[in-house]
Amino acid sequence: MRRHALVFPGQGSQRIGMLERLPAIESFERLVDAAEALSGLPLARIATEGPADRLADTRVAQPLLYLCDWAWGVTLLSEGAEPAALAGHSLGEYAALAVGGVVSPEAGLELVIERSRLMSAAATEKPGGMAAVLGMERAMALDLLSSLDGVWVANDNSPGQIVISGTHQGIEAATSALMSAGARKVVPLQVSGGFHSPLMSAAQDSFAQILRDADMRPSAYPLYQNTDPAPATSPDVIRKRLIDQLVRPVRWTETMEALVSDGVEVLVECGPGAVLCGLARRFDGLESVDVEDGGISSVMGVLRS
Repeated sequence: MRRHALVFPGQGSQRIGMLERLPAIESFERLVDAAEALSGLPLARIATEGPADRLADTRVAQPLLYLCDWAWGVTLLSEGAEPAALAGHSLGEYAALAVGGVVSPEAGLELVIERSRLMSAAATEKPGGMAAVLGMERAMALDLLSSLDGVWVANDNSPGQIVISGTHQGIEAATSALMSAGARKVVPLQVSGGFHSPLMSAAQDSFAQILRDADMRPSAYPLYQNTDPAPATSPDVIRKRLIDQLVRPVRWTETMEALVSDGVEVLVECGPGAVLCGLARRFDGLESVDVEDGGISSVMGVLRS
């Protein structure tokens, strides 16, 4: 079997109909019921009917994405996938935890519900947003942003694509400065706050204690995390990185480079859409396939080829 990594998308990949193509898993409906009870929200109905702005609500998108990502990941494992690594983009990191056995699916869901609640509250207290910056490297963007208030680089997704996060005023000022400096495009993202930035410090303070008390086991597979792309299996290391993740950037470019350096040939995106596959095309030596579009049997065929 070809050396592969399972990767899990995060917020922004949600879409109406995201539950419709999932593999049949006996416990899935029970987990959806638990998610609705914990969140107090009609998650399945919103996933099916929308509207899109309701689905973009952090408290809705995060548990739904976690459940979808997890369902695809565990199904691949049951079909014989033996990943060399796991990685998740932002919220997707929690699906990686559950697939790797660090937490149970139920415990992971509880963490995600609390995380989404705290992040939503922090976004209400300190409103903000995010925007993708296309056609500009991280170093140049960092130099430009250093002279602006209330805006930071939140994601380094791939060469030529970063995401900024900040207050609405900060995003507006940064958009003007980045476009004037040669960025090809600055695209607002469908998220409800300035994530992976200091605007989430209140959420981090509260969530840190929840994570410290969470029961975690060693990961069955090396876990490449957002704040440090070096692989980890230790619960103590994993926990600290999760705490840092709320206010620090997603270092996805370095994660992809580390996977390639460690011999990964195929990236399998487990979740709605193919955002991470699109980013993977920018890295030489890395083939990618998304399980939602290709299906389980097709993905397993690629891995066994």
